Amino acid sequence: MQLAGIYAITDDSLLPGQKLLSAVEAALRAGICLLQYRSKSHSATDKLASAKALQALCARYHTPLIINDDTSLCEAAAAAGVHLGRQDGSIEAARKQLGDSAIIGVSCHACIEDALQAEHQGADYVAFGRFFPSLSKPEAAAADLEILIQAREQLSIPIVAIGGINAENGALVLQAGADILAVIHAIFGSDDVSAQTRKLVDVYNHAH
Repeated sequence: MQLAGIYAITDDSLLPGQKLLSAVEAALRAGICLLQYRSKSHSATDKLASAKALQALCARYHTPLIINDDTSLCEAAAAAGVHLGRQDGSIEAARKQLGDSAIIGVSCHACIEDALQAEHQGADYVAFGRFFPSLSKPEAAAADLEILIQAREQLSIPIVAIGGINAENGALVLQAGADILAVIHAIFGSDDVSAQTRKLVDVYNHAH
């Protein structure tokens, strides 16, 4: 399975109630390569219900569902994999729990050493960012595009870029070395999820 393209990440505040599934389906139809379920405000029961519903939806579109931060939720929902931040447990523990076929991604912010270590420990992709001002994580530390150039030279696993990425600046990030553009607001903050997703997919396709 090729990990490359547009990686949509959900946000509770942008996708309340039934809007979650309808917006995600619009993004799936428009051609995202990965979906991450990221919930910071819902109960464990609600998260499990949403994760299972999203997994069923993603399966219809043959698109992997990644669960943010929560290996047990990933396992319970039979999702394709998990995304780990710095405080979310080890790659080794996640691999042991989820199996060899699971997709395990790791946040590396602006640290090439973290990325090299993650690759060595068996991560399937690493994520750098934020590269631009972010509405979802305004407090996140900034990363320079130079990190992507270094990563391209030193890593053999896919490189994700995140943070304020949209159809206007996505090409810059791809040219610097990203394989995958992770997007929250530019997709799910839009009134027309399909159109915004297609714009991003076009940016990716033009760069390749």
